[in-house]
Amino acid sequence: MEDVLLAGIRKGDEHIFAELVHDWGSVMLRLALAHVDSRAIAEEVVQEAWLTVLRDLERFERRSSLRTWVLGIVVNLARSRARVERRSVALPDDTGGPVVDSARFRPSDARRWPGHWALGPVAWTVPEEALLAGETRTVILDAVAGLPPGQREVLVLRDLEGMSAAEACNILGLNDTNQRVLLHRARSRVRNALERYFDATEPT
Repeated sequence: MEDVLLAGIRKGDEHIFAELVHDWGSVMLRLALAHVDSRAIAEEVVQEAWLTVLRDLERFERRSSLRTWVLGIVVNLARSRARVERRSVALPDDTGGPVVDSARFRPSDARRWPGHWALGPVAWTVPEEALLAGETRTVILDAVAGLPPGQREVLVLRDLEGMSAAEACNILGLNDTNQRVLLHRARSRVRNALERYFDATEPT
């Protein structure tokens, strides 16, 4: 199957290339997001990775699968882009005023809760189970987003993409011991975040 893919790409078969973009695009994007904060930047990384694949295909020595090689390119590009983004200086906000109308807050001289929201949150109209499930998903995603990049990329490949340890090691350039340590730490952080959330939501 890989021979067919390689031959098709080398011949410029747009149908085969489009299939690869469709089949691998989501994991490439998730892997890029393990390093960069913006989806737009992650999409740029993925696009650059495909350009690199097309440009450097003749250098592919088949010491790994094509998919592993492509994902390795994404990792390298995402890491490089993350370093660039960290060095960037944020531009000042030039919106010209507050985003939320100041009338929605208590006055600064109020006896109770000065400067806080004037109205409390509106009650949810969805079933409690659905709300809890949605909140739990948010807790998990926030916990994953807060992981160090090395832990995050291992967790994405192993638990979100279901890849084997060997595949993750090949893509990320890790030995098995480091891969297991990073995965254990990542899973522990996510589990701890869930435990804190459920402790906070249990009735007292």
